[in-house]
Formats: sequence, C-alpha cells, structure tokens
Amino acid sequence: MTQEVEVQTLDRRRRVVQQMKDLGVYKPAYDDIITIYAGMLDQYAALSHQYEQSGYKVTEEYTNKAGATNQRKVPILNAIESLRKDIATYSDRLQLNPKANSAPAVVEAGSPLDDFMKNRGDRDE
Repeated sequence: MTQEVEVQTLDRRRRVVQQMKDLGVYKPAYDDIITIYAGMLDQYAALSHQYEQSGYKVTEEYTNKAGATNQRKVPILNAIESLRKDIATYSDRLQLNPKANSAPAVVEAGSPLDDFMKNRGDRDE
C-alpha cells in the first residue's frame, strides 16, 4: 500500500508540474511546495474513498469520560474538511485555480480610474 501511494503521489506531482508549466507559473523553487500539495491531494483522495465506503456517515455515537453518550461528527469528515481548506490555500499559492491565475483588470486609458492609478504615487506629503 505504501508503494502504491508513493507512485500515485509522484504521478500527481508530475501532473501538477505540467499544469503549472502549461499556465506559465512553474519555477523549480516551488518543488517542495508542489510535493506537499501532491501529497495532500493523495490524502484527500484516500480519505474521500474511505468516507464513501463508510456510506457518507456524518455523525457517530461517542461516550465521553463522564459516561455521557452524544453524537459527534465523524473524525474522517473533519480531516476531509481541513484538507479541502489546505488544498485551496496551496492551489492559490501555486496559481493553479482561476482566482489566483486571473489576469489583472483592464482599465481604459483616459478614464477617471486610469488617471487616479497613474497619479496616486506622485504625491510628496
């Protein structure tokens, strides 16, 4: 199982690097972050598969130290939610999503906004 995960992570890493090259945002300095990102994607895939196998169970009974039994969110769901947030953050940093990789807004020459943008740094106060 460990070898299978490593192979998947390497394949995913290669795909991420290729996607970044296609977008024109790849730099070798990002390699460590790319490896972490690829690993998170693999963890997310594995946890999602386990969650699917559990029948998408959302809560479970839990007995605390005092002996009271309550319902709590299943731990795997917490892990999936946390990974989703981390993956979104890393994809922003690596410029792999439309939000992070969008072109800057086009400002028409001669418009009041263009005049403001040109003159905003000219003040010596």
